[in-house]
Amino acid sequence: MIGVFDSGHGGLTVLHALTERLPREAFTYLGDHGNAPYGRRSEAEIYDLTLAAVERLFAEGCLLVLLACNTASAIALRRLQQGWLPEAAPERRVLGVFVPMVEILAGVSWRDGTKVPGKVSPDGMVAVFATQRTIHSGAYPFEVGLRAPHMRVVSQACPQLVAAIEADEPEQVLRELVAGYVAEMLQQTQGRAPEAAVLGCTHYPLVAQLFAEALPDGVQLLDQPTIVADSLAEYLSRHDRFTAAPQAAGHRRFLTTGDPERVSAFASRFFGAEVTFEKA
Repeated sequence: MIGVFDSGHGGLTVLHALTERLPREAFTYLGDHGNAPYGRRSEAEIYDLTLAAVERLFAEGCLLVLLACNTASAIALRRLQQGWLPEAAPERRVLGVFVPMVEILAGVSWRDGTKVPGKVSPDGMVAVFATQRTIHSGAYPFEVGLRAPHMRVVSQACPQLVAAIEADEPEQVLRELVAGYVAEMLQQTQGRAPEAAVLGCTHYPLVAQLFAEALPDGVQLLDQPTIVADSLAEYLSRHDRFTAAPQAAGHRRFLTTGDPERVSAFASRFFGAEVTFEKA
């Protein structure tokens, strides 16, 4: 079984892409709605909450956990992989949505540094739209810079966007917010359009069309859920011990640290189908 973790609803956009791409795999989703949002928490708090979620999913029988949260991936993933996992559960794995995006931008494999097909020229420019915490972590420019030192990464925080999406604000309100963040990004670049834009929060696919409208013509809008799903499919092709046993094929389970009834009522917008959460 594969665990998928997010601080709230956003990871359901990734889970939807995973189930479309890998329909026979078994997934357990854990949303930490009781402690969301993570964006205003300290790095220490985010690490501790992410670790607790990974341990819970391991206890549920997951051998592989995907951090479907950009904030958790940017802040906690490397520390979990290098400092905690080798001693705590060396036979299990923790992956993140952050890594496939870095690979697709830099054109370099995270695993071994070999060349992979990229989406941006090595000396090009990419814009990253994300939560304040993800932007302030500096993870995208740092990790892309290690692999593509001549690429420029322009970071743009979108501090009100997640709350507006979760509040189901009218489309015009969301459109104005997105247009404002795109305008701020273009101020940083002095009007120069980036080659590509990353929606570095799993809530943002719900307003991807608004970003497409606001960005200059010709800017590639990189779809994180699809890129992550393709990356996980490739990973499973190399590590088939994490694939579902025949009797578990297609299994789906949804857990929340919040109120299951309230979370279930709202979650279908993100997953694209009705889902029922259980109390974690």
